[in-house]
Amino acid sequence: MTSFSRYLPFVAAMALVVVASNILVQFPMQGQIGGLSLADLLTWGAFTYPFSFLVTDLANRRYGPAVARRIVFVGFMTAVVCSILVPPFLFRHGLIEFETAADRLARIAAASGAAFLSAQLLDVTVFNRLRRQSWWRAPIVGTLVGSVFDTMVFFTVAFSAAFAFAGPNDSFALETAPLMGVFHIEAMRWVSWALGDLSVKLIIAVVALIPYRLLATRWSQPAVAA
Repeated sequence: MTSFSRYLPFVAAMALVVVASNILVQFPMQGQIGGLSLADLLTWGAFTYPFSFLVTDLANRRYGPAVARRIVFVGFMTAVVCSILVPPFLFRHGLIEFETAADRLARIAAASGAAFLSAQLLDVTVFNRLRRQSWWRAPIVGTLVGSVFDTMVFFTVAFSAAFAFAGPNDSFALETAPLMGVFHIEAMRWVSWALGDLSVKLIIAVVALIPYRLLATRWSQPAVAA
């Protein structure tokens, strides 16, 4: 088996997670919980993107930081291209309800790319510094640090009016609503989405320790990277 074919499952998993997240982040959750409007708090992308950190950490555990960085770069390039091409394809086949303008897709892809690269590479660095400590410390700290950085960069670039030069704004995201749907403070919806997204990421980071532990135990001896 060649070196690349061994890494291919990680690359494919990374691209799948990020492409799905880039599509789902454009869809606010619908529904009410008491007086809380979920559309003011979360997008569906919050539930898929955190698994990209699981992929990175497993690759780092298995093959080391150099290979993990390669997987991040290859997964990033694949995901950005697919993030521009896949949504129009899904719209044409009736799988999503609305078509996103090309320049809006480009802005989402740019935001995703900037956040993804910086956060994932930060995660690789933190993970590698802590990998010899308790089994849970490296993945949880790396994921938490990366998630905070990723959320800040992505939502600011993708939705803040300050980045209108990167592409058209999302008018719904810029409308004000009660912060996180429950507080009396008014804030733009994208700010609540960012806080809701981060909250979900932190929860999933803890849940993802279960598959991480199961797979990392199987790989108790790191593989030799070719």
